[in-house]
Amino acid sequence: MDLEFNRNEDLFKQLCFQLDAKEKKLHLGGGEKKIEEQHQKGKLTARERIAYLTDKESEFLEIGLLAGEGMYKEQGGCPGGGVITGLGRVKGRLCVIVSNDATVKAGAWFPITAKKNLRAQEIAMENHLPIIYLVDSAGVFLPMQDEIFPDKEHFGRQFRNNAKMSSMGIVQIAAIMGSCVAGGAYLPIMSDEAMIVDKTGSIFLAGSYLVKAAIGEEIDNETLGGATTQCEISGITDNKFPNDKACLDYVRNLMDKVGRNDIAGFDRSTPANPVSKPEEIYGIFPADRSKPYDTREILKRLLDNSEFDEYKALYGKTLLCGYGRIDGWAVGIVANQRNVVKTKKGEMQMGGVIYSDSADKAARFIMNCNQRKIPLVFLQDVSGFMVGSKAEQGGIIKDGAKMVNAVANSTVPKFTVIIGNSYGAGNYAMCGKAYDPRLIVAWPTAQIAVMSGAAAAKTLLQIRISTLKAQGKVIEKTEEDKLLKEITDRYNEQLSPYYAAARLWVDAVIDPLETRRFISTGIDAANHSGIEKFNVGVIQT
Repeated sequence: MDLEFNRNEDLFKQLCFQLDAKEKKLHLGGGEKKIEEQHQKGKLTARERIAYLTDKESEFLEIGLLAGEGMYKEQGGCPGGGVITGLGRVKGRLCVIVSNDATVKAGAWFPITAKKNLRAQEIAMENHLPIIYLVDSAGVFLPMQDEIFPDKEHFGRQFRNNAKMSSMGIVQIAAIMGSCVAGGAYLPIMSDEAMIVDKTGSIFLAGSYLVKAAIGEEIDNETLGGATTQCEISGITDNKFPNDKACLDYVRNLMDKVGRNDIAGFDRSTPANPVSKPEEIYGIFPADRSKPYDTREILKRLLDNSEFDEYKALYGKTLLCGYGRIDGWAVGIVANQRNVVKTKKGEMQMGGVIYSDSADKAARFIMNCNQRKIPLVFLQDVSGFMVGSKAEQGGIIKDGAKMVNAVANSTVPKFTVIIGNSYGAGNYAMCGKAYDPRLIVAWPTAQIAVMSGAAAAKTLLQIRISTLKAQGKVIEKTEEDKLLKEITDRYNEQLSPYYAAARLWVDAVIDPLETRRFISTGIDAANHSGIEKFNVGVIQT
């Protein structure tokens, strides 16, 4: 057992080391040369602005750092999606912060940039949090304008959200610290208050080149839309400042005077660390994902005092449901049990598979958490729902639908951590991205797809072979093996948590030791919003 623990630990730590290396590289944005160019212009970088703006004793919880990872290779890449987003405290107030990274393509908007900005606005709207925009962007990346401009979830949606947030009473503050061009100019001006930095900040619907092309007028950008023009002549911006720090100081002073909202009232006691060492997760979680393990051992290393009050422990054993605390916050846990379990009837149930009794138990538990106003935490390591004649005759579709219905209609905040497999409808039932978790994160061990790599590769191979045979082609064993490898390699790349994070299917890939911080900050954010009454809707019993 010790040898296996050590092997698991070594492999997991390697995965975390790779994650750390990726993050350090992404923190440089467009690279050290571009960072120096920002400094030569008298500007702080996007990360330096956030560090200066946020309270020194607080931590910035970054969302979407891996957005765009491995994408847009023909365009030279777009590290971090060209924008930094996350949750930070400003004068003690938890805020959503959006900071354009001008070291990446001058802060231009790629399709993933729009998606990331909209995700930040969604977090602000869900949690009724103030949002601060630190604007420094060249506008839409024109070679990809058709993928970012006209659709519902494209560039323009952010301005619609500006208006919606204003009607909801959500505070929006914008600091124009660089370029702010074309349609992007609406974002700061639709905010409650807009500041601008003299000589480096500018805002206009069309820059000097476009103005000349459109109407023949010759004018420089500073005269056209610099701080003096927009503060003293047009009145578009509210105040101008000599440098980034002075502007950010003013933003901090504004946040110091913002009134407080009523809180949702989620229960919190004095935080306590787990009794069992969290770093032991590295050795408990098997490197061979086909091997079982007891998920309770993972929970002992995530929950305060390692205490877990289990619900229906003797029923529906492939799902663990129960109550605990994370950093003091009361939570309801729904976690896949990866051990092979034995029912009272003597039947063996495969770990990680959702059976009818497990789905029924989870649905009832979710209702209880809504009744008691307890946030939900889902720990995913799920292969899917049970299949076969016995499962179908036992009503697996009905019980699965019952669980999905409860998850979909849950009004308490939900948080999802993908620790292992996340396959098929199991992803949905365990509160995948489609079911509106307030935050969804993955460990480096996560895999997200409609089915496992091995199963998918074999299925796709059979389809390919059948097609080739129908064309009269004979497939040799060596060619079949080559095809299987090509399909497997491609599918395995798509299984990766980094593939998911690049496309914002998850908000972050995290070291397991960061799990408690993400969930605690997420519940803290959710506590700023109201909570609707739970209504389960139509459900079959």
